[in-house]
Amino acid sequence: MKIGVVILPDDRWDVTRERWVRAEALGFAHAWTYDHLTWRDMRDGPWFGAMPTLTAAALATSTLRLGTLVTSPNFRHPVPLAKELMTLDDISGGRLQVGIGAGGDGWDASAMGQQDWTPQERADHFEEFIGLLDRLLVQPETNHAGRLYSAKDARALPGCVQRPRPPFIVAGAGPRGMKLVVEHGAGWVAVDGRDATPEKLARLHDVCAKEGRDPASLRKMALLGFLETPMASLEAFRDCVGRYGEMGFSDAIVHWPRGSEPFEADEGILDEIEADLSTANSG
Repeated sequence: MKIGVVILPDDRWDVTRERWVRAEALGFAHAWTYDHLTWRDMRDGPWFGAMPTLTAAALATSTLRLGTLVTSPNFRHPVPLAKELMTLDDISGGRLQVGIGAGGDGWDASAMGQQDWTPQERADHFEEFIGLLDRLLVQPETNHAGRLYSAKDARALPGCVQRPRPPFIVAGAGPRGMKLVVEHGAGWVAVDGRDATPEKLARLHDVCAKEGRDPASLRKMALLGFLETPMASLEAFRDCVGRYGEMGFSDAIVHWPRGSEPFEADEGILDEIEADLSTANSG
């Protein structure tokens, strides 16, 4: 089972840089940051942009796979996003993974002055968004006149380092979302306490069967730290990772310990789990 980590963009780069460098040295298989404008009850505190943060992280590391968890249509348009992702894939030497989802309500959903979308509207935007983003990253030129998004002579030259494009790790737990996982995803990401359950895994396998895809070709990533407390101790880490591995997940993603909630934990746990990371991520 591979182990990754989320590093929140909530400190200035002279502090955050060392976390990314240390994440690589500790042996995490992949590292992510949240692509939000503001986030939950941290809205009134420091919060930096995901794309510049990942660009800096790419330059500070050499082997660590990097990604958004997740980017969404809430404040992104596929055309400029595709250009940023192509550039980030180039700067990182082909280490980019794109966590992508429909987004939720809250600050991001209305920061640009729009009304919050209904669940139906959110699903409609996501479906067209991910399909167009896929094409924009693969094709040298894209034209699209959709109901929600358009692209005119949008070029992606010289193209991504990873061919045909960086892998999409898709968040989607409903029928439409899981179909998009199967159609576009290299992996599925699910949050503990909500979607990272045996029932949802079984449902994903059913969708794979219906769509003619081998479920083994999808990575199943459990994002931990909302219901679970894997960084509370070495024993908690081993228990949590072990349970999700037995459940059928291929990857577990924990959060970098913070001095306060959310994800409050002693940073000493990182040294305690280093041997476990080396074993899990050596393959």
